[in-house]
Amino acid sequence: MAPPGHPIDPGAPGLVVRDERSEDKPAIHRVTLAAFGTAEEADLIERLRRDAHPLLSLVGESAGAVVGHILFSPVTILGHPGIQAMGLAPMSVLPGRQRQGIGSALVRAGLERCRAIGAEVVVVLGHPAYYPRFGFVPASRFGLRSEYDVPDDVFLALRWCAGEAAPLAGTVRYHAAFAGP
Repeated sequence: MAPPGHPIDPGAPGLVVRDERSEDKPAIHRVTLAAFGTAEEADLIERLRRDAHPLLSLVGESAGAVVGHILFSPVTILGHPGIQAMGLAPMSVLPGRQRQGIGSALVRAGLERCRAIGAEVVVVLGHPAYYPRFGFVPASRFGLRSEYDVPDDVFLALRWCAGEAAPLAGTVRYHAAFAGP
C-alpha cells in the first residue's frame, strides 16, 4: 500500500489519495453535492463524522483540489459482535472528473486501509457491475443480508480470510446515522 498522501493509481495520473483533513470539509461537501445533486449524502457524512468510530475518510486530490471522497463507517453483523465490519458509503467524484480512475483509486486505498485496521468484512449497497472489480460479491454468499429491503445483486461484501473463517450468516445493520438526524 502506498503511504497516505502519495499517488497510488496509475489509472488516475496526478491523483493523490490521502486522509481527510479538517480543512477539506467544505470541499468534500461541494464534491458530494455535485455528485449526488442533493444534500442527503453530505448531511450523512456530517452525522457519521460526529457519531461513528472508527471512521475512515479519504479524499482524492488533483492539482491541489479535492475531486473525490470516500467514507467507510462501522457496521454491525447481528449475532457476530466480535467481527469488525465496515460499510462503504458514500463515495463521490466530481461529475466532470468521473470515469478517470478516481473512484477506483479511492476504493482500492480505502479497502487497503480497512484491512490494515483489522476489518474482516466490508459491505456496500452499490452497482453490481462496478464493485466486483475490487473483489466484492453478493453478500448472500457469506450468509449476509442487509437491514434494508434491497435486491441481492446490489448488497455486496468483501471478506478477507473467508476460507479460514466461520460462516457469518446474519443481518448487517448500518450505523444509526444512516437513519437520519
